[in-house]
Amino acid sequence: MERPAWAPRSIDISVPSVSRIYDFYLGGSHNFEVDREAARKAMTHLPGLPKIMQANRAFMRRAVRHAVGTGIDQFLDIGSGIPTFGNVHEVAQAAHPGARVVYVDHDPVAVAHSNAVLVGNEDADVVAADLRKPQEILSSPQVERLIDLNRPVALLLVAILHFVEDADDPYGAVTQLRDALAPGSLLVLTHASYEGIPLPAERAEGAVDVYKDIRNPLIMRSRDEIARFFEGYDMVEPGLVPMPHWRPESAPEDEDPFAFSGFAGVGIAA
Repeated sequence: MERPAWAPRSIDISVPSVSRIYDFYLGGSHNFEVDREAARKAMTHLPGLPKIMQANRAFMRRAVRHAVGTGIDQFLDIGSGIPTFGNVHEVAQAAHPGARVVYVDHDPVAVAHSNAVLVGNEDADVVAADLRKPQEILSSPQVERLIDLNRPVALLLVAILHFVEDADDPYGAVTQLRDALAPGSLLVLTHASYEGIPLPAERAEGAVDVYKDIRNPLIMRSRDEIARFFEGYDMVEPGLVPMPHWRPESAPEDEDPFAFSGFAGVGIAA
């Protein structure tokens, strides 16, 4: 397999990547055949995966505009993935010129492309780090340069926590991040769940098995388990709901049934 010029030398292009699979679902071009093969295999069990990812991105954009509307002008996006149209910095800076954004991802392709996209943008940067090590994120030079933790921040954990196993203590990581944020900060979160998927759970489980096979387990949590991530936050209306129901800009009934898979919510730190 020939290595494209955009692929960092440090990555093994024969191993599927969650970030590149996500890029494929969204119609991106920064993925390899091994990623597309895994994505197509998952879609044999859960054909609506691209619709779920599109609904996820649409929610993220609405939540960012909501955050700007409340006066927040700094954003920490952990698990940001490979840049696609309508990134956080594009949405935030269009609504509030000068808004500051730090992206965080541990995928070298995501980091490399974020760096390329952000050339010349002094108000945005990217950190190569892992959600499971929040102190490394918070103490990074990029966060220290751009994010004032004494003022409210929008913390985005969008489609990332379902890739953190319970053994790695995702609740503890979210708590550490919450404790570092000023009152009035927002937690913007989406999470996969069997609840809402318009298929029997046994069939959807086949897609989960694909992620397990590529050693990136997809943890499907219940609504109650997802709600635990918001401890210490007051939920913003309409609460923790399927993605199309969070402050929709078009009629939710017009959405694809798969768009209602999983949950989205925004909380405000007390």
